[in-house]
Amino acid sequence: MDAKMNNKEMLAALAAGVAGLLFGLGLIVSGMADPAKVLGFLDLAGAWDPSLAFVMGGAIGVGVIAFARARKMQQSLLGQPMQLPAATRIDRRLILGSLLFGVGWGIAGICPGPALVLLGEGERKGMAFVVAMLAGMVLFRWLESRSRHGSQS
Repeated sequence: MDAKMNNKEMLAALAAGVAGLLFGLGLIVSGMADPAKVLGFLDLAGAWDPSLAFVMGGAIGVGVIAFARARKMQQSLLGQPMQLPAATRIDRRLILGSLLFGVGWGIAGICPGPALVLLGEGERKGMAFVVAMLAGMVLFRWLESRSRHGSQS
């Protein structure tokens, strides 16, 4: 396999970089990278800050339109194959994972996207979150491999 990237791969990598930069800037401008603002949004019984509801509403609106269009396409605008999620079943694992994510978000006020932004800004909170997130991913893979090996016996 050739070590050089062809033009199509380079364009796809550049588009991914620009999209990531735009996403990160959007998180910063909207305040979603600020754990205090996120916790203010989650504090329904105290000093609730509803501003992030508008950010989420805008993101959901854009996402609904983008996914509806993407489902009709065989490949991306850059000619890459579309890779949309295939799973549609709501099961125990999805619910438990969602609950864990929500509890972690509520405790820290950070989720993976903003954590990477905070890490890029040199924030200690971002670094701690990313380290914990990576540790959780390693733990999950280890538990999954044990589960698979245990079910094969």
